[in-house]
Amino acid sequence: MQKPLVSILTPFKNTEYFIKDCLNSIIQQTYSNWELIIVDDFSTDTSFNIVEEFSKKDSRITLLKNEGNGIIDALQLAFKHSKGYLITRMDSDDVMHPKKLEVLTNSLIKYGEHHVAIGLVNYFSEDGIKEGYKNYEIWLNNLTKIGSNYSEIYKECVIPSPCWMIHRNNLINCDAFNPNTYPEDYDLAFRFYKHNYKCIPCDAVIHNWRDYSSRTSRTHKHYAENHFIDLKLNYFLELDYNTNKTLIVWGAGAKGKKIASTLLKKEVPFEWICDNPNKIGRDIYGKILKPFSHLKTITNPQSIITVANKTAQKEITNYMEKLNMIPGQDYIFFC
Repeated sequence: MQKPLVSILTPFKNTEYFIKDCLNSIIQQTYSNWELIIVDDFSTDTSFNIVEEFSKKDSRITLLKNEGNGIIDALQLAFKHSKGYLITRMDSDDVMHPKKLEVLTNSLIKYGEHHVAIGLVNYFSEDGIKEGYKNYEIWLNNLTKIGSNYSEIYKECVIPSPCWMIHRNNLINCDAFNPNTYPEDYDLAFRFYKHNYKCIPCDAVIHNWRDYSSRTSRTHKHYAENHFIDLKLNYFLELDYNTNKTLIVWGAGAKGKKIASTLLKKEVPFEWICDNPNKIGRDIYGKILKPFSHLKTITNPQSIITVANKTAQKEITNYMEKLNMIPGQDYIFFC
């Protein structure tokens, strides 16, 4: 049986120190029926020359120059030139485990269309991994092991941008990378969620995710926290907001204020509660903040919770369970 062609979409910009490791990890894959469509997004270092040398030695590598500007335009161009039955993405500063493509392809072949193949990731850095990234890795991998990624989709991106694979038709049907919505990886996860593409559980580490201070996701304005909140709230209102319930916003910190302000602009009615005695009773944006106990007086609430403290989240979860609230339906954590 002919193994399906896998198209690997890879934008790159100024990753000369890492791109050789990336390309070698692709060439050394145990699964060999792949093509790499790699797009230069106006690099000013030697990245293009490095990739060009690799492309001359391996006909499976197609090197292009971005016709637009930015990662999304590069991904669109790469996909336009791809021919694969299966599609995946790779970041030019990361390293594939030798069996990554084999693991993802076998998963999709086994489960069929309307599924997303994913795998465990490992953060690494020459300077050591900071606690926040390590916690994200652990959280993400725990979801992936049982395929429950969507259960916490409003907290953070639940599908790592360089570690997924999907059938070509399914990627087209969810209109991936169109329009230009950043952060594009989180937007894509929501598109998979919207189209009910099931996440296939995986317990193998198949991707090494490099962290360093100048990484795009750390430095570019498109990956600032305000973009995350806008993206999450827009998808919530489209996919999970129940107009038959009373919407509650928990918390009056920066995220709570951002959500409240946006809801007011969109003319979406809501109640606003917090546990800060200095804010309870105050008028913010024309809304009076009420104590958490106010929730008991509402017969049919749906809560957006912006409280980030993990201990407080556990307390809130216990409180919600006592009220017979269902996670994902009656309450959703936004951080």
